[in-house]
Amino acid sequence: MREKPKDNERLLHMIEAIDNIFEFIEGKSFEIYKNDKILRFAIIKNLEIIGEAAYLLTKEFKNSHNSVEWNDIIGMRHILVHGYYQIKDEIVWATIETELDPLKTEILKFLS
Repeated sequence: MREKPKDNERLLHMIEAIDNIFEFIEGKSFEIYKNDKILRFAIIKNLEIIGEAAYLLTKEFKNSHNSVEWNDIIGMRHILVHGYYQIKDEIVWATIETELDPLKTEILKFLS
Protein backbone atom coordinates (compact mmCIF):
# COMPACT_ATOMS: atom_id res chain seq x y z
CA MET A 1 0.00 0.00 0.00
CA ARG A 2 1.29 3.43 -0.91
CA GLU A 3 2.34 5.69 1.95
CA LYS A 4 0.38 8.94 2.36
CA PRO A 5 2.25 12.11 1.44
CA LYS A 6 3.88 13.98 4.29
CA ASP A 7 3.43 17.69 4.96
CA ASN A 8 6.43 18.74 2.86
CA GLU A 9 5.15 16.78 -0.11
CA ARG A 10 1.71 18.38 0.23
CA LEU A 11 3.37 21.80 0.33
CA LEU A 12 5.18 20.93 -2.89
CA HIS A 13 1.83 19.97 -4.43
CA MET A 14 0.55 23.42 -3.48
CA ILE A 15 3.57 25.12 -5.07
CA GLU A 16 3.12 23.10 -8.25
CA ALA A 17 -0.58 24.04 -8.46
CA ILE A 18 0.23 27.73 -7.91
CA ASP A 19 2.89 27.59 -10.62
CA ASN A 20 0.41 25.88 -12.95
CA ILE A 21 -2.13 28.64 -12.42
CA PHE A 22 0.40 31.38 -13.14
CA GLU A 23 1.56 29.53 -16.25
CA PHE A 24 -2.02 29.14 -17.46
CA ILE A 25 -2.93 32.83 -17.04
CA GLU A 26 0.30 34.30 -18.35
CA GLY A 27 -0.60 37.09 -20.77
CA LYS A 28 -4.31 36.60 -20.20
CA SER A 29 -6.88 39.02 -18.85
CA PHE A 30 -9.90 38.44 -16.66
CA GLU A 31 -12.11 38.68 -19.76
CA ILE A 32 -10.17 35.91 -21.49
CA TYR A 33 -10.35 33.79 -18.33
CA LYS A 34 -14.10 34.33 -18.04
CA ASN A 35 -14.76 33.30 -21.62
CA ASP A 36 -12.38 30.34 -21.86
CA LYS A 37 -14.11 27.30 -20.39
CA ILE A 38 -11.01 25.10 -20.49
CA LEU A 39 -8.87 27.75 -18.79
CA ARG A 40 -11.50 28.25 -16.09
CA PHE A 41 -11.68 24.53 -15.38
CA ALA A 42 -7.87 24.26 -15.27
CA ILE A 43 -7.61 27.15 -12.80
CA ILE A 44 -10.40 25.80 -10.61
CA LYS A 45 -8.89 22.31 -10.56
CA ASN A 46 -5.54 23.69 -9.40
CA LEU A 47 -7.23 25.81 -6.72
CA GLU A 48 -8.98 22.62 -5.58
CA ILE A 49 -5.58 20.89 -5.35
CA ILE A 50 -4.22 23.74 -3.23
CA GLY A 51 -7.22 23.47 -0.91
CA GLU A 52 -7.11 19.69 -0.69
CA ALA A 53 -3.39 19.69 0.07
CA ALA A 54 -3.99 22.32 2.78
CA TYR A 55 -6.86 20.25 4.19
CA LEU A 56 -4.64 17.17 4.41
CA LEU A 57 -1.74 18.89 6.17
CA THR A 58 -1.40 17.67 9.73
CA LYS A 59 -3.10 19.70 12.46
CA GLU A 60 0.28 20.09 14.14
CA PHE A 61 1.76 21.66 11.01
CA LYS A 62 -1.15 24.05 10.49
CA ASN A 63 -1.15 25.06 14.15
CA SER A 64 2.57 25.74 14.16
CA HIS A 65 2.40 27.70 10.86
CA ASN A 66 -0.58 29.90 11.55
CA SER A 67 0.68 32.79 9.40
CA VAL A 68 -1.38 31.18 6.63
CA GLU A 69 -5.18 31.30 6.70
CA TRP A 70 -5.54 27.54 6.24
CA ASN A 71 -9.28 27.59 6.96
CA ASP A 72 -9.88 30.15 4.21
CA ILE A 73 -7.96 28.03 1.70
CA ILE A 74 -9.83 24.92 2.74
CA GLY A 75 -13.14 26.78 2.70
CA MET A 76 -12.56 27.90 -0.88
CA ARG A 77 -11.81 24.32 -1.87
CA HIS A 78 -15.11 23.20 -0.33
CA ILE A 79 -16.99 25.81 -2.35
CA LEU A 80 -15.18 24.89 -5.57
CA VAL A 81 -15.95 21.20 -5.10
CA HIS A 82 -19.30 21.10 -3.31
CA GLY A 83 -20.74 24.53 -4.07
CA TYR A 84 -19.64 24.54 -7.71
CA TYR A 85 -22.85 26.37 -8.67
CA GLN A 86 -21.77 29.30 -6.45
CA ILE A 87 -18.36 29.90 -8.04
CA LYS A 88 -17.84 33.57 -8.84
CA ASP A 89 -15.24 34.28 -11.51
CA GLU A 90 -14.40 37.62 -9.89
CA ILE A 91 -13.48 35.91 -6.62
CA VAL A 92 -11.37 33.27 -8.37
CA TRP A 93 -9.50 35.96 -10.32
CA ALA A 94 -9.02 38.15 -7.24
CA THR A 95 -7.63 35.14 -5.39
CA ILE A 96 -5.12 34.58 -8.16
CA GLU A 97 -4.10 38.24 -8.24
CA THR A 98 -3.81 38.84 -4.50
CA GLU A 99 -3.44 35.59 -2.59
CA LEU A 100 -1.31 33.11 -4.52
CA ASP A 101 2.02 34.96 -4.59
CA PRO A 102 1.99 35.59 -0.81
CA LEU A 103 0.92 31.98 -0.21
CA LYS A 104 3.76 30.67 -2.35
CA THR A 105 6.23 32.90 -0.47
CA GLU A 106 5.04 31.52 2.88
CA ILE A 107 5.17 27.90 1.69
CA LEU A 108 8.69 28.36 0.37
CA LYS A 109 9.73 29.63 3.83
CA PHE A 110 8.28 26.48 5.39
CA LEU A 111 10.22 24.28 2.97
CA SER A 112 13.60 25.96 3.57
